Amino acid sequence: MSSNPVAETVSSLMPRAKEELTALVAFKSVADFDQFPRSESVGAANWLASALRAEGFEDVALLDTPDGTQSVYGYLPGPEGAKTVLLYAHYDVQPPLDEAGWVTPPFELTERNGRWYGRGAADCKGGVLMHLLALRALKANGGVPVHVKVIAEGSEEQGTGGLERYAEQHPELLAADTIVIGDAGNFRVGLPTVTSTLRGMTLLRVKVDTLEGNLHSGQFGGAAPDALGALIRVLDSLRAEDGSTTVDGLAADSAWEGLAYDEEQFRRDARVLDGVELIGSGSVADRIWARPAVTVLGIDCPPVVGATPSVQASARALVSLRVPPGVDAVEATKLLQAHLESRTPWGARVHVEQIGQGQAFRADTTSPAYQAMADAMAVAYPGQEMQYAGQGGSIPLCNTLASLYPEAEILLIGLSEPEAQIHAVNESVSPEELERLSVAEALFLRNYAAS
Repeated sequence: MSSNPVAETVSSLMPRAKEELTALVAFKSVADFDQFPRSESVGAANWLASALRAEGFEDVALLDTPDGTQSVYGYLPGPEGAKTVLLYAHYDVQPPLDEAGWVTPPFELTERNGRWYGRGAADCKGGVLMHLLALRALKANGGVPVHVKVIAEGSEEQGTGGLERYAEQHPELLAADTIVIGDAGNFRVGLPTVTSTLRGMTLLRVKVDTLEGNLHSGQFGGAAPDALGALIRVLDSLRAEDGSTTVDGLAADSAWEGLAYDEEQFRRDARVLDGVELIGSGSVADRIWARPAVTVLGIDCPPVVGATPSVQASARALVSLRVPPGVDAVEATKLLQAHLESRTPWGARVHVEQIGQGQAFRADTTSPAYQAMADAMAVAYPGQEMQYAGQGGSIPLCNTLASLYPEAEILLIGLSEPEAQIHAVNESVSPEELERLSVAEALFLRNYAAS
């Protein structure tokens, strides 16, 4: 990184940042209190509140949101008449999955091969540290030139919408001129990226019933309708021969205009087995950022071990549909439900239940904030130009904020690049990315204040 006072300050703060991230990762802050005690999330929230108070934040509060979790809020006043920027991250994390699959313990930050490993290191406790580093660097170099609000969510990974509903009930609290969501990631390490679109999502549970009870497959198989077979037929109807998503009435031919995603690079990032084909048509970017994508998340049926020779009377599945920008998630949900119902064979009884839903998001990349970020990233990443990428995932809060504050500019950056393996075992963060993105955010706040 070039000799820049802000960059030099961030560099000097990195050992402290590692200690703080170690402390934060140690909290098992999974917002599913059947799996991990609530005290772990409360501990992480209190740690964050203390960190904000230490940086001079006012009105620091633990907000009790409607889903039973807490979001941490703080306000740092800037110069009179300055713009207001909201910085978002979340301190809750995904469950560790199979702890035996981790090379080092999931809740102990461990340095290995130049990366820091631990659950939440990138998604999104590292994002919390990114915000703190950026603000500290500005304070050490002339001060923070904008009013800053920080909001750290406590249940983002559960998708329960607590902060969304809280924000709707208290619309003045998070009002800002620009919002920086620190929960995305660079397209790859070293390539500065702003995420300009997010796919939405709908989640449906489908249950198929055919018999009053299971039957002996030798005595009745061949004429008795098999609920599991019917369900398999329904689920198979959601894909074309090439694997493309096919929901009756839902367009699936949009094209992505931004950054290209090389197919071989995608195979490596997705860790596709040799000889296994990618699914769908169009470019990789079309498929993962601009088109709908259905995924069967789970099926309830007898496990192979212990199964009996029976015709199944009942079966159910959890089906996810990622919804691209420009498609209404409510309408997509109706189409998916109608498809599942109409494609169920043999007159089987079918019941479809909606479990969750979130709209897609598209940012206005022509806004002054995007220029301010592009200039900042060019300094933080010498020789690189800011790229625009999509993200297949959903951050429903983005749409809540966009509807509450239609004039606000929303930028998505963060530490979740492909090598981070977020949501999987052995999640990690690149300390170089943390350093560079902290510099970029600090310079962005300075550029934006002057714009």
